[in-house]
Amino acid sequence: VQLQASGGGLAQAGGSLRLSCAQSGGAFRRYAVGWFRQSPGKERELVAAISRTGEKKHYAESVKGRFTISRANSQNTVWLQMSGLKPEDTAVYYCASKASNADYYLLFSSHEYAFWGQGTLVTVSS
Repeated sequence: VQLQASGGGLAQAGGSLRLSCAQSGGAFRRYAVGWFRQSPGKERELVAAISRTGEKKHYAESVKGRFTISRANSQNTVWLQMSGLKPEDTAVYYCASKASNADYYLLFSSHEYAFWGQGTLVTVSS
């Protein structure tokens, strides 16, 4: 299984970006997926998670109402739509996945995920 994250870049505060995470290998419809981020000097934190069917979602409090996670199993892809960006959203964003046994299963800890993408840098200027 390989994950390819893309879509990062430079945005102004209040702007939007959409990150993509494409998985190759494995039956993607069986995988729960999460987006994490890490900025210098900080631990990696969960931003959003989505169950394998897409019906269950979870967001960090800091991004609720601004970010939306979604997926299309037919395209082996998960997206993170980021709006209302703030300078504190600046970080390297990683997607991660793991095969799940339940349609509504969410994974919250980085230690629970088996596969990771390479990261994509998001920079938000004030």
